[in-house]
Amino acid sequence: MKIVIQLVLWVVIGVLGYLLFNAVYGEVKFNDLKVVRYQKAIENLKDIRAGQLAFKQINGKFAENFEQLESFIDTAEFVLTERRDTMVLDEEATRRYRVDTRKEITIIDTLGYKSIKDSLYQGTNRYKTMKNVPIAGTDAQFEMESGTLLKSDVPIPVFEAKVSKDVLLFDQPKDYVSKEKQVVSVDGVNGAYLSVGSMTEVNTNGNWPKSYGDNDE
Repeated sequence: MKIVIQLVLWVVIGVLGYLLFNAVYGEVKFNDLKVVRYQKAIENLKDIRAGQLAFKQINGKFAENFEQLESFIDTAEFVLTERRDTMVLDEEATRRYRVDTRKEITIIDTLGYKSIKDSLYQGTNRYKTMKNVPIAGTDAQFEMESGTLLKSDVPIPVFEAKVSKDVLLFDQPKDYVSKEKQVVSVDGVNGAYLSVGSMTEVNTNGNWPKSYGDNDE
């Protein structure tokens, strides 16, 4: 009986050890995969932000949807300018003081134009697919909206693009995903979404930590 009990105990210890190893290893694999998928999604979010900032620079507001943003990128151009300071005759001061008086002004010369597609996306067409979540096995798209916030009675344009962690980690264990959505950490992506911009604050930053790359513009 003593031998049997010892054998049973060894089996139990072995099983518990195996389960513990699987639990730890499973979480390690989950975290590694999570980082890879977040990084892929962040690259798209950066492209979306770049396009939206260019849209606002020219139109004074953010694009309402991806179709409008893509159409803009297809055709819009940045104006290339050069600023230079020069001295000119100040006619009013000259009349007042009866002596030639000069003042400094800044002249902005237009040098030419460059397409936004070439400037921001190096001539590639990746802006046409930046709306798609770049994770194999899902055909989901990023959510995006825009509008305005009132600050001191002044309407300020805002936008937000985001994707749920449920989408990014759709094929992972539900308990791991649930835990990840509750993360509150300076080294993690807090909350249930990976996002850039905000509909409740005036900012265009991403909500990922610096370990994933720059999160500001």
